[in-house]
Amino acid sequence: MKKISVSFFILIFTLGLFIGGSWAGSSSSPSGNEATATANQCPVKFDKHCDELGKKLPLWTILPFVGILLSIAIFPLVAPHFWHHHYPKVAAFWALIFALPFIYFYNSDAIHNILHIYMVDYIPFIIMLWALFTIAGGIVLTGNLQGRPIVNTILLLVGTVMASWVGTTGASMIMIRPVLRANASRRRKTHVICFFIFLVANIGGSLTPLGDPPLFLGFLHGVPFFWTFKLLPEMLFASSLLLIIFFLVDSFYYQQETHKENGKTNAEKSPIGLKGWHNFFFLAGVVGAILLSGILKWGAITIFGISIPKQNLFRDFMMILMGVLSLLTTQKNLRETNEFSWEPIKEVAYLFAGIFMTIIPALSILNAGSEGTFAFLVNAVNEPYHYYWISGGLSSFLDNAPTYLIFFKSALGKLQIPESLVRQILLCGGSDSISKEFISFLKAISIGSVFMGANTYIGNAPNFMVKSIAEEAGVAMPSFFGYIFKYSIPILIPLFIVVTFVFF
Repeated sequence: MKKISVSFFILIFTLGLFIGGSWAGSSSSPSGNEATATANQCPVKFDKHCDELGKKLPLWTILPFVGILLSIAIFPLVAPHFWHHHYPKVAAFWALIFALPFIYFYNSDAIHNILHIYMVDYIPFIIMLWALFTIAGGIVLTGNLQGRPIVNTILLLVGTVMASWVGTTGASMIMIRPVLRANASRRRKTHVICFFIFLVANIGGSLTPLGDPPLFLGFLHGVPFFWTFKLLPEMLFASSLLLIIFFLVDSFYYQQETHKENGKTNAEKSPIGLKGWHNFFFLAGVVGAILLSGILKWGAITIFGISIPKQNLFRDFMMILMGVLSLLTTQKNLRETNEFSWEPIKEVAYLFAGIFMTIIPALSILNAGSEGTFAFLVNAVNEPYHYYWISGGLSSFLDNAPTYLIFFKSALGKLQIPESLVRQILLCGGSDSISKEFISFLKAISIGSVFMGANTYIGNAPNFMVKSIAEEAGVAMPSFFGYIFKYSIPILIPLFIVVTFVFF
């Protein structure tokens, strides 16, 4: 009952924002062309306040962001008991270390940017994760799935294909529990979850705007819905190599085990089945709401000085509604079978509340382009492989959606192409040298932002949640740096270098 009451509180809160915002914006709503322009704004784009602020902020203002990342990396290793009980306080500490002087020195500009990133970015981000986490928690794949190399490879393949159509977060939340159950008897299974993050939580979302947030931003800014299918060669190349590597690694570890605990394979087998299948309707509702938010143009309202498109509030309301309906209509025993708990979503909510606060200066400085203290970085980007590595490298540690948008805009500015021509250029396929150059830049930005989100736990939304769910199930996941040095650097970085030479 407590879970449902919390859900209804969120539902009522969103409705209140929608109704109250409509009232607040009724006397000052943009009209005519101004309203259309406001409605077409990207949900994560920083506005003029942030652009101007980014020109003023010194580089050292990103230190609290570095501090929270180091805390996530180090505390679970050196003080696991303290971290488990106090990680919300650590996140709040770094958020306040940044926010208090930020507000003191920049006053209304600082408050505007803080409200902006929480109302436009963080709250919708958490609502989406909560809805997908809740809905997927009611879907149970039954049967005797045994974590043999071929079975694990097929499960990762299914999740990879699914990711472009229900999003990397949706695919991750649906597939992680079947993968964990299949490998419950395996002693060596950490690598399975890490490859799951590589493929299902990131690279698999390359083919449609529904797959990954950066591609959805491109869709909002004129990239045709099916243009991202042109990324199929890169996606197939990278995912095929990773699946082959995974099969070989998993086969090696499987052969090292005694398999005494795998005696279940000789026991009575139960057929593969699906329970809680009605949750797929709610999942479709979430995907549909996200897609409609990029198509509908209902104008915008102003809440506390922040312009928010009405269709985005409708999207958030629908996602909450789908999650609440899943809670009300799914049998409790199905969630118990999935070992469902709220701890993973709580951990993500607390930590990312701190991350979103401390990330403000990094994104602001980047958004200032050549007028910010990251000018040396922005000005050095001239070739497709530059865009690939810089957008990918930053997406590994920053939010990959605004990173994509910054370099998308940078490419347009460098080639002096107005955004209104993006759709026409991409549909025509590039009949002149400038158009061809833009297409090559856009491919590099898209692939870098999506692929390299797999480099760290915070590179893409589902990464950290998959880690949390796996740890709840007893899997010994590597630390923040352990993941980077044991998996990302030896496996992903060589792959991305090969992708550079083959495609860029």
